[in-house]
Amino acid sequence: MSDSSAPIDHERVHDTIVVGAGPAGLGIASTLQRIGIRATVVDRYGIGASFRRWPEGMRLITPSFTGNQFGAVDLNAITPDTSPALSLVDEHPTGEAYAAYLEMVAELDDLDVRTGVEVADVTADDGHLAVHVRGQRPWLARTVVWAAGELQYPTTGGFPGAEHARPTVAVERWEGQAGPRAVVIGGYESGIDAAVNLIEGGREVTVIDPDAPWDSVDADPSRALSPYTHGRLRAAHATDRLTLVRDRITAVTPEADTGRHVVHTAAGGTFTSDGRPLLATGFDGSLELIRERFAFDETGRVVVTEQADASTVVPGLYLAGPMLAHREAIFCFVYKFRQRFAVVAADVGARLGVDTSPLKLLRDHGFYLDDLSCCDDACAC
Repeated sequence: MSDSSAPIDHERVHDTIVVGAGPAGLGIASTLQRIGIRATVVDRYGIGASFRRWPEGMRLITPSFTGNQFGAVDLNAITPDTSPALSLVDEHPTGEAYAAYLEMVAELDDLDVRTGVEVADVTADDGHLAVHVRGQRPWLARTVVWAAGELQYPTTGGFPGAEHARPTVAVERWEGQAGPRAVVIGGYESGIDAAVNLIEGGREVTVIDPDAPWDSVDADPSRALSPYTHGRLRAAHATDRLTLVRDRITAVTPEADTGRHVVHTAAGGTFTSDGRPLLATGFDGSLELIRERFAFDETGRVVVTEQADASTVVPGLYLAGPMLAHREAIFCFVYKFRQRFAVVAADVGARLGVDTSPLKLLRDHGFYLDDLSCCDDACAC
């Protein structure tokens, strides 16, 4: 792995710059190396920085299991020849542990990772792409893959008083939540994870969400709670200290001089949180930084080409990671978005004029999904 402090030659035109040193960015870089393209990976903080910010107790909801030798690659692996289960010996790794796995992959594949590089924009520049870096001259590249992820950019608005709520990703330790009563706004994975951890700490928790995802059943785990989370939810229910409310938040108001906050709902409900309510309403995502470089549909979902996950606005700019979606398929898990690594690499390779045939070997490992019709299947039971 390259030294992050190595000097940058600003006259050099990089073949590929990958923005983001998380699972998507490192996975893309590793895939590109299979066809002889040494990408330059840049990150504002460091390898796996988003995972290191997870609150203590938060774990991956997808299970890690060593089945690679039977053609069943570990769901959390970013390359077909590695397994977090084998290296971490943990079925549901913590964020800190998973970041350590990502560091191992970067070291194993000798990836060129540059940290402390904050990218502000990507623009076309005389036949190349200019990667605008704060405090530096732009870096030039023939192709750029945006893989900066979501966790660093939580959604923080949506109703009056939202500024009084605290995003769950800003919590370091659940023990720091004030008082015996807590309110969590949002009932998907991060919201239920917060609730379960608070209940394990002895608190009474109310979770409020207009969609009531705890009641949803869907063959696509991106649209419903995972089995792992449902199991934890059942255990939390058994304590009689969990209340699930299907309703829409209309406001959060602080109580003067008490530190408590009142959460108001559309049905007229009021729920008191002894500290700041916890906000788990999703993520705006890093694409907000370069929003004008991609197109978006009427639902707000990013639009990329199905053949290459490329921007329809800026040629040579690609997308990888949890913000990716095609048709009705959402690629927000590692085992999903890694299936498009070779699709991106093949198009980058074609642009750069290299032999992309070695990528065909990835098809059998679930890293080369170019037929999206398979994503329409539903489970019978």
